[in-house]
Amino acid sequence: MTNRRVQIGCDFTYSAEIETSTVFQVAPLGDGVTGEAFSFRPPLDAHEYRDLYGNRCLRVVLPAGPSTFSYRALVDVADETEDFDESAPEVAPHELPDDVLLYTMPSRYCLPDMLGNEAWWRFADTPPGYQRVQAICDHVHRHLQFAYGSSHPTSTAADVNASGFGVCRDFTHLAISFCRALNIPARYVFGYLPFMDVPDDGSPNDFAAWMEVWLGGRWWTFDPRNNQRRKGRILIGRGRDASDVAMATTFGGPLLENMTVIAQELTAVHG
Repeated sequence: MTNRRVQIGCDFTYSAEIETSTVFQVAPLGDGVTGEAFSFRPPLDAHEYRDLYGNRCLRVVLPAGPSTFSYRALVDVADETEDFDESAPEVAPHELPDDVLLYTMPSRYCLPDMLGNEAWWRFADTPPGYQRVQAICDHVHRHLQFAYGSSHPTSTAADVNASGFGVCRDFTHLAISFCRALNIPARYVFGYLPFMDVPDDGSPNDFAAWMEVWLGGRWWTFDPRNNQRRKGRILIGRGRDASDVAMATTFGGPLLENMTVIAQELTAVHG
C-alpha cells in the first residue's frame, strides 16, 4: 500500500489590547500524524482538551500586544479518494441512531426550516439516497459563486442562498440545510485539503470545509464547493456547522493581522 505524506500547518499573528482567552482548532484527528509541534511567540502556557464532538482543541491566553501561534505536522494519507456508493439509501428518521438524529435539526448557520420549501420543490422528484445528495451538491456548486469576502461571520445558509456568493463554509452550510430539510442527516466537516492529482487553482492555501451525510447506516463524504472526490482530506473536526468547528475562538476582540495555511504534499511513503 502506498501512502502520501503531506505537510500541514498554520500561523496566526494577533495584536490584542488586553489578555484574551482563545481556543484554537487546527490539529487533525485520526492516525498518521507525526512531527506535530505547537509554538507561541512569546512563549505561552497552553493545554489541549476534547470538545463534545471529540475534536482536538487548544486553550491559551493571548497576551496584550503582538503574538504569533504556529502549528506544524506531517500526515500520511492514503493514495485514494474517499469512498462512495451511488446505491446508498436514505434512512427514515425513526430508524436513525440516536446520536445521528441531531444532524437533521436546524443549527446556527444551517436552516432547514427556512429552506424546506425550496428543498422539496427542487429535489423531491430526485431518486432518494446518494443520488439525491449528489443532486444537492450539483445545485449548490452551480448556484453559488466562490468569492472571498462575499459573506461574513453571521451569514447563514439562507443569506448565501439569496446572494448567490460565498466561500467553502457557505457552500457546505447550504448543502447541509437542503439535506436536513429532506430529513437526511448531514454534518459540517473542517480540515486541510491539499492539491493532490488535481490542478492547483493558484489561490492561497486555506482551510477547507465539506460535509458528511448519513446514508445506508454510515457517513459519506460530499464536497459541494469542489464537487468532486479528492485525495488527501485531513480532518480537523466535525460539528453541526462552522460554529462548532472554528479554527480560532477568541473571548474578546484581538486583531488578526495575518493568517497563513500550509497543506502541501511532500513524498510518497511505501508500506
